[in-house]
Amino acid sequence: MGFSTPDDKQPTEVATGAADAPEVELAAIEECDPDTLIRQLAEKEEELKELRDKNEQLLRLVADVENFRKRLEKERADLRDFANEALLKELLPVLDNLELALNHGRDQEACAALVAGVENVLKGFRQAIAKFGVTPIEALGEKFDPAFHNAVMQQEDNTVADQTVIQELQKGYLLKNRLLRPAMVVVARNPQG
Repeated sequence: MGFSTPDDKQPTEVATGAADAPEVELAAIEECDPDTLIRQLAEKEEELKELRDKNEQLLRLVADVENFRKRLEKERADLRDFANEALLKELLPVLDNLELALNHGRDQEACAALVAGVENVLKGFRQAIAKFGVTPIEALGEKFDPAFHNAVMQQEDNTVADQTVIQELQKGYLLKNRLLRPAMVVVARNPQG
């Protein structure tokens, strides 16, 4: 049983070869001058620092491009949403006149058919501008808000809290949550409340 096969020798050779590899690396390190190693380490650290700086610059550029893209998207959306703003501002007085005509017709007990016709026109007009994102500002009974209301006068009224809108002279409107026109209102002045 003293026969040896080539397979028996191969693992021994592999083991011997593997054991020689660490000795070769160790010998290469021992042959290097410590000053050379320190210089090479410093060079590699400098290269690493440069790569990190370039990486940071690239990340900043990517962030800048992303911010620019988002800003362009927002501007494009605003342009799309508010492109009709000037037209809609011009149409609001027509809406006001229709409402005044209706109020006057109701007060004068005018022909019911005429009032009904104007009501239908007003309803259609409101539906048309609502499709573009125009909504009326609810002002009557609300607390005065200078961002949405234009107070044209104050009136003493002890029945409501101070700075409450008690009369709406002209409706205000929003265009997709942006002020299109403030409501012209009368505000209560109540020193006690």
